[in-house]
Amino acid sequence: MPIFPGIFYNTILISAVTAWLAAQLLKVVISLIAAGKLDFQLIWSSGGFPSSHSATVSALALGIGKYYGWNSPIFAVSAVYGMVVLYDAAGVRREAGKQAEVLNQLVERLSQGSDLAQDRLKELIGHTPLEVFGGVLVGIIVGLLI
Repeated sequence: MPIFPGIFYNTILISAVTAWLAAQLLKVVISLIAAGKLDFQLIWSSGGFPSSHSATVSALALGIGKYYGWNSPIFAVSAVYGMVVLYDAAGVRREAGKQAEVLNQLVERLSQGSDLAQDRLKELIGHTPLEVFGGVLVGIIVGLLI
C-alpha cells in the first residue's frame, strides 16, 4: 500500500492529529471569550489551555488501546510515552517557562540605560496541571468520537 493514500485511513493517527487541532483551536476560542481578542497565532503556540500535547498523546494512547487491546505491548508503550509527555508539559517545560520569565526580568533591569540587546525568551511553554487535564479531556473525547 502506498504511504500517502494509506496514511489517510489510519484512524489512530487521524484521532491524534484531530485532538491536537481541536486543542489548538480551543485556545483561540477561549482567548476570544476570556480576553475578547481573536488571536490566530495561538494555533501554532505552545502553552495555554488546553494542552495540545496532552490531547495528542491521550487520543493516541486511547486509539491504540481500542484497536490493539488494553493489554497489548504497543498500548503500554503509548501509555508510558503519554505519561512522559504529560509530566514534561506540567513539570519540566513549565519550570523552563518560569525561568524564562525571571531571566527576561533580569535582562530588562540590567539593560536599562545600556546597549544590551537581548530578545525576550518565550515564557509560555509549559502547562499548569489544569491545562494538562483539559488536554487529556480533549484527547479522550476526540479519541472516543473517532
